Order: sequence, then C-alpha cells, then structure tokens
Amino acid sequence: MYVVDLKVEKHEILKRYRDVLQALLPSVSVKEKHDIRKAFNLALAAHSNARRKTGEPYVYHPLEVARIVAGEIGLGPVATICALLHDVVEDTEFTLEYIEQQFGPKVASIIDGLTKIDDIPDINIPSLQAENFRKVIVSLSDDVRVILIKLADRLHNMRTLDSMVLEKQIKIASETAFLYAPLALRLGLYAIKSELEDLSLKYTEPEVYKSIARKLHETKAGRQKFINEFVIPIKESLGRHEVIYAMEGREKSISSIWSKMKEKEIPFEEVYDVFAVRIIIDSLPEIEKVDCWRAYSIVTDHYRPQQKRLRDWISTPKANGYESLHTTVMSHTGQWVEVQIRTRRMNEIAERGYAAHWKYKDKNNGSDTGLTPLDRYLMRISDLLQSPDSNALAFLDDFKLNLFSDEIFVFTPKGELRTLPAKSTAMDFAYAIHTEIGNSCIAAKVNHRLVPLNHQLRSGDQVEIITSKKQKPQEIWMTWVVTARARLQIKNAIKEERRKYRTEGKEKLMLYFKNLDVEFSRHNRNSFMEFKSISSPTDLYYYVARGDITMKDVKTCCQDQHKSGWLGFITRSFSKSKSNDIKPLSMLLAEKIKSTPEALLLGDDNSTVRYSYSKCCNPIPGDDIVGFLLPDLTINIHRTNCNEAIQLSSKFGNRIVKTKWKTSEPISVLAGVKISAIDRPGLLFDIVGHISGKHKINIKSFTLDTSGQYSQASVMLYVHDTSGLSKVMEDLRKIKDVKKVTRIERITE
Repeated sequence: MYVVDLKVEKHEILKRYRDVLQALLPSVSVKEKHDIRKAFNLALAAHSNARRKTGEPYVYHPLEVARIVAGEIGLGPVATICALLHDVVEDTEFTLEYIEQQFGPKVASIIDGLTKIDDIPDINIPSLQAENFRKVIVSLSDDVRVILIKLADRLHNMRTLDSMVLEKQIKIASETAFLYAPLALRLGLYAIKSELEDLSLKYTEPEVYKSIARKLHETKAGRQKFINEFVIPIKESLGRHEVIYAMEGREKSISSIWSKMKEKEIPFEEVYDVFAVRIIIDSLPEIEKVDCWRAYSIVTDHYRPQQKRLRDWISTPKANGYESLHTTVMSHTGQWVEVQIRTRRMNEIAERGYAAHWKYKDKNNGSDTGLTPLDRYLMRISDLLQSPDSNALAFLDDFKLNLFSDEIFVFTPKGELRTLPAKSTAMDFAYAIHTEIGNSCIAAKVNHRLVPLNHQLRSGDQVEIITSKKQKPQEIWMTWVVTARARLQIKNAIKEERRKYRTEGKEKLMLYFKNLDVEFSRHNRNSFMEFKSISSPTDLYYYVARGDITMKDVKTCCQDQHKSGWLGFITRSFSKSKSNDIKPLSMLLAEKIKSTPEALLLGDDNSTVRYSYSKCCNPIPGDDIVGFLLPDLTINIHRTNCNEAIQLSSKFGNRIVKTKWKTSEPISVLAGVKISAIDRPGLLFDIVGHISGKHKINIKSFTLDTSGQYSQASVMLYVHDTSGLSKVMEDLRKIKDVKKVTRIERITE
C-alpha cells in the first residue's frame, strides 16, 4: 500500500524532472530550458491536489510521459513541453487559451489534439473511443508529434495499469493491442510496439503471459551462453576485415512468442527464433548497402543460411521506413538463429521511427526530396481524413485496414510504379489512378490476363483498367476494395445517388413516427438508426423510400425500448419529452454497475437479463470473460483473449458489463478439441474410451479425417468448466501416437 510522504514525494518529483532534462541535453538551449521549467511549474501547480489510482502524486504521470517523449522516442523541447502539459486542459481549470498565451499556438494546437472529447452525451455516439481516436489522427495530419506523445502517454498508462479495476484493465489493454501497438509499429517505434503488446497480453491473457515470462527467465542463462559461443567466429572475421561494429542479442517479445505458438500450434520449446543477434555497423551513407552485404557474406561464411528466410529491407524498406537485412542461419549445435544486419542510422530509425527519420532527413539539408515510405503513409492518412463520413467507427475500420497493413508495388501499362496496401484489388488500383477511372471500371488486365475487378494484386503485377461510360459504382464494390481512397470515392458516388430519395424517405419516416405517437426528434431518429445498424440519415431515408424499412420496424424498436429488467434503464423509451437532461450511456451503465457489483451472473436461471455466448471464442465456465451490451439489450459473452472481444473493448469500452460464472450449480456447455495423431488400429476406440469411459463426458459429435498415416479428429463434447476440459485434454495427450491436442476456439452449429 502506498504511504504518502510529502518530503519524499518532493524529492522524487525533482529527480524525475532532472531525468527529463537529462534526456534532452545537450541540444536544449537556454530559452528552451526556461520554457520547459515554466511548463513543469504549471503542471505541478495544476495537478497539485490530484493523485493517481496508485496513491502517487498525479504529476508523476506527465513527468514520465515527458521522459519517454524525450528519451525513448527522441523528440525535442516543444514535444517535451506538450507532454508535461498534456492533461492540464482536460483535467484542470486551465484553458487552451491560457496555454496559447504562455507557450504559443503550436503547443496549444498539439495539446488540443491530445485532449479527449468528454463533453458529448454518448447516448447518440456509437463509440466515444473511436471519436477520440479520430480526433488524435486528424491532429496527426497537422503535426505527427500529437500521436507520438499519445503513444508515450499510453505506454506509461500501461506500465501502471495494475492499479485499475479489472474492467478498465481489459478495456485499456484491448484498445492498446487493437490500435496503439499497430500504430507504434507503423511509425517505426519497435521497442514501444513490443512493450505495448506485452503489457496488453499481461491483462488480456495473464496466465499465458506469466507462463512465457517464467520460461524465458528459466532459459535465459542457457541462451546467453549459446549466443556468446555463436558470435565468436563472426566477431573474429569482422575484426580481420576492420569492420567497426557493435553486436547485441535481442530476445523475442512475449507477445510475438505467443503469436508464433498460436500460428504454428506449437509449445514454447519449439519456437526456434526466441532470440536474434544484431550487428550494427558504422558506415558512410553512400556505402551502407555494400557494408551490410559484406557483413552478410561474413556471417554466411561461418553458418549456412535458410534461403527462404532472407529478408532484404535495405533495397526496399518497410512501409514505416525500417531498413535492415535479416537472415536465419543454422548454428553448429543444430539450432536456427536469426541475424539482423544494419547501420547505426538504420538502427536509430528502427528504434525511434518517425523522429529519427526526420532527424536524418534534416541532416541531408533537404536533399532527400524523394517520397519515403513514411511520407506515403502520411499522404494515405490525408486521403482517409477527406472522408465526410461522420461515423467514427467506419473511420476506425478504414484506418485499421489501410494504415496498419504492409505494402505492395505494382506497375501501370507504361511502367510507372504505384504503391498500394497489401491485399489491394484491381479496383483499388483503378481509383489510385483517377476517380473517374474507378467509377467507370468494368474489368482489368493483370500481366495481360483478363481478371475481375475484385482480383487481389501482388507485388510486381502490371495492371491495365478497362472502363465503360455506362458503368456506375455499386454497393457491392465496397466489399471489393481495401484502400481509403477507393472506399471514399465509392461512398461519395453512392451517397450522391441516394440523396435523390432523401425528401421522399424522410416524409414517409415522419409519418410512421406520427402514426405511433412518437416525436420525430434527432435523438429518436438516431436511436432508431442504431437499432437498425444504419450509419447515416441519408442511408436511412433511402431504405425507407425503397420500402426496406416500414412502420413495423419503427414499432418493433419502440417496443424493445420498453423492455423490463435491469437493462431497461439504459435506453429510454421514445417519447415526446424534450428534456435536455440526457445522461451519457457510459454514465448510466456505471451507475447501474456500481449499485450491483456482479451485474450479470451467468448460469443464473432467475436472471431477467438476456445473454448469449459468442460463437467466435466459445467461452465456458472457468474462462476469463467479459460481457458487451448489444443494441437489442442482449449481453454477448466473450473470452477476454478473443480477438473480437479485443476489438469491441477498443471501440465500445462504455458497453462492457461485469460478468461472473455462477459456481453453485454445475452447467453443461459445449466445447471442442482437435486431436492430431499418427493413424493406427484402435486409435478411435482409445480416444472415445478416454472421453466417455474415463471422464464420463457426453460426446455431441466426432469427425475423423485420415490422410496416409496422419489423422486429425474434431470432437465436440459437453463439459462443466475449463478445469474438466483441461483434464480431458491432458489425458488425451498421453494416448499412444497422439501428437497434439488443442482446444477449438470457434464453434459453428
């Protein structure tokens, strides 16, 4: 428990402030140092009476964010000042106007981008989290430091997440894994990306995190000894060739090890690239490539490389500016080792991403006029921000799809190079060339072969678009494209067509409301749109005019709003009341959950709450679970480590509902296991005998697929909880010739 000691706290605050200055030295000027001191004093005064959940003074947080910004990301004095002040406007009485008076318009603009939207009643907003994220990204297009400071803020919050309640931990960790870790990767901040992913895993899958961390600790001494012996011949050869270098070992992050285990369905012991060796060379810019390939030649003189694992990101850098040579070689002990080769410039860009990119661009005095991958990245953000769509969730999906993906390189018929996100289609290419070509395209030729518009392109393809003046964009096209530009232009064309039906549809909908004695207000219309999962009024009126929505739909929505049970309070009934005293949905949920600590008890037959188990992760008693309130007032139950749950938590944190398994009475739930084995007579009998005979468990279905000597079985069975399922799986692994037993995550019936 934290004990308040004002004298100790004062000493710690000054120490942390000195750490911030130390991270900036020696580049900071006297005036900049004065401004930083002024920002520190303001933050100290503004947060003087505030404390964090840990009990520590709140000012520790902005100081740590400033240290991360200056020391770990490498930004300068302006960003450091903004980091110190990033919560002042949001959490205290100081205004943005005051910040501008004291520190100028640039600091005020960055802080405005960092300030959350918290004064909008979110009963009419599908996701306040998405709105806030969009605000940050909009600011990014003006100044990239906004998102870099936001990443530093998120990193420190994740480092201190232990003090939060479980629901907050799940919400923040899921949001981090879904949005902020990929964004850190896209901006080249590999160290921050890895730490964010590891900390997210710590809270979404705590047992997995602890298990891998423990195994890494137990095997650390052995790995270090192995690396020391592995690098001896490489060091000797580099020395003979008079190469100036630094060498270090890199341990794979816990989250990436877990991803590999899941992808390959293998245990920790079989993840062969748990560690890597990194060679960092001192080199002049004009001979960087030559020096890196020379080091590669030295490494492969001693160890045989795996040809399929060679990655040349020097000739073609990654989308985030990352440059390096990666090769995987076989050691003399029969163990694969990844070796990364790069120069000091490349290493700094790999560690500090966007900040280092601009540092080196400035050193070239503007001579680097060509578009870098990071320049193209910001241009794609600019395209995305042009969307007039007010739906932040749609923006979030587009952002995730377009800006967190890898890139491909394709050619026009004249040989011009075009860069597109991975998985782009011929239609994406058409819109990348020109909007009119996209709107009128009917087919494409890829490498001189006729293909449909939804044909997925690969790097190196040469693409020609075939058009027709009679063609018009169609709604199905939205499923054929992945780029923000293409989606935007298709949406605009479809909306323009649908606007013709706006007046007719609105008049019909107003009549439906009037016949049901319901006020046609903006709030009621938006509630109906949410009920029907429609994103814009234009689409709503279009569907009404076309007859897809009738008075019966409005009546059904009104009836659902009046449903009984403790959830009835969440969405108020449609009425003619024009009271402006509408509480945000998150506030109403918080009040109700606070009054009922266990808001939803699963398996409780007396519960008046409707709930369902998600088919995407199939939770069973014993799993860590989280509930989400759906628009129809049903609670959908997910496992906390489910990918869909992570997305929902990152978008709809205010809809998280506390859930708990009822333990007084056992219930039977459907679970599945997948068994891989070497085929033999009696294998099926042994498997069924263990499940039904030894454990007395009912089997719902059993499928067996045999190919040669290899068999794979999928067994659906009824268990009481995760403990029972684990015991069955443990026993199945002991059966002769059974090689692997895993739980089936997604169950379809």
